[in-house]
Amino acid sequence: MNQDNNQCTERDGFYKLSWLQRIGFGSGDLAQNLIYQTICMYLLLFYTNVFGLSPASAALMFLVVRLVDVLWDPLVGTFVDKHQPKLGKYRSYLVLGGIPLSGFAILCFYDGFSGSLLYAYITYVGMSMCYTLVNVPYGALNASLTRDTNEITVLTSVRMFMANLGGLAVAYGVPKIVAALSPDGLTNTKSDATAWFVTMTCFALAGMILLVFCFTQTKERVVMDKKETANVKVSDLWKEFVRNRPLRVLAFFFITAFAMMAVGNSAGSYYMIYNVNGTSDQMANFMALGSIPAFIFMPMVPAIKRKIGKKQMFYVFLSIAIVGMAILYIVSMVPELKSKIWIVYVAQFIKSTGVIVATGYMWALVPEVISYGEYTTGRRISGIVNALTGIFYKAGMALGGVVPGLVLALVHFDKDNAVSQTPMAQQGILWLVCVIPALLLVLAMFIISRYELTDEKIDFINREIEKMKD
Repeated sequence: MNQDNNQCTERDGFYKLSWLQRIGFGSGDLAQNLIYQTICMYLLLFYTNVFGLSPASAALMFLVVRLVDVLWDPLVGTFVDKHQPKLGKYRSYLVLGGIPLSGFAILCFYDGFSGSLLYAYITYVGMSMCYTLVNVPYGALNASLTRDTNEITVLTSVRMFMANLGGLAVAYGVPKIVAALSPDGLTNTKSDATAWFVTMTCFALAGMILLVFCFTQTKERVVMDKKETANVKVSDLWKEFVRNRPLRVLAFFFITAFAMMAVGNSAGSYYMIYNVNGTSDQMANFMALGSIPAFIFMPMVPAIKRKIGKKQMFYVFLSIAIVGMAILYIVSMVPELKSKIWIVYVAQFIKSTGVIVATGYMWALVPEVISYGEYTTGRRISGIVNALTGIFYKAGMALGGVVPGLVLALVHFDKDNAVSQTPMAQQGILWLVCVIPALLLVLAMFIISRYELTDEKIDFINREIEKMKD
């Protein structure tokens, strides 16, 4: 075996990474979550209660932005596959895209143009396009580090651990910081605007620093050379989707899983404020429990997968998530239980445990479908594949953004009331937190049952790919 800088060993593309390299790669997802999870969890609340947009206007904007992504993502994926920047084929975009991403994220929470739908469109579209410019290459970077299936599993576990560390910082930290900085101690009134802006600035700058760290700790080893990717076209995105069945299965799982997460996350703050009558501290605790299970269970994922297999792991944890949602629904419907905040916390922990493991491990399947595509076509077009998964990921996020806004509009949510809502509005919020996500999880279980790439099959494919190169 050859040694690479005394940190990695090489055997036909099957690299082992040091812990510093694993953490360095994972810091990229930590960075993106500090920025994007703040957008996902709190931007709708900021738009309706602080910035002054109607729920229907915000819902339409979220849909339009995602339609822009459908056009933008494949262009980014194709560009990334065709070009080889001096700073790295994929990792260079962590810096080139990370700086404007941080800037636009900060501007999304600026209230200087309060109520301006045009300003909201410009800043949100800009943020989303820059996020794609970081996220698509970052996703492709995973598959360029090694072909080793077990290493990919460990790498994904570290990545998801750190991603949820970012989610925890956002879920718990944002409402705490905003409430501490705001003059009224709340998070959902117009007087809280400056507090939101300062908070987002801190999180965005921290994210940018972490993206630079990720850039310094990653090294691309499994990539196609310029000649092999010179003829990559945008149309390859559709061709790859048609001929790569495991990719199609994973893509539909992505859209379902991210729709479920986006709906639940964006409605969580409304649930705590209006259904449970929780304080800012209780909302921070509730939102934080959306990430805490990651630190307990994500390190166990490699062992759990070896014990029961990846399909069974998906079934078990998706079912656990549904149980948690059912408890949240019951608590909100029974007055005697609503005052027992610890039951709400337990239910949120159970729900989050299932969601985190299932949606966290699905990222480990992306390198598998990339290798499958290379085995069947001879081309390792990681950017195209990640653009495709990005499109479906964004499609899920679009549903997650559109559905809450539409439901809130249908149940006549009063954005000017910071304390209470009608029973009809409370029921709509409850559907967003529990019922709709649970239905999506049932659909996700059916979709993942169609995934055909076992660990044994992927190991065989990767060995055959290396033989063909000899």
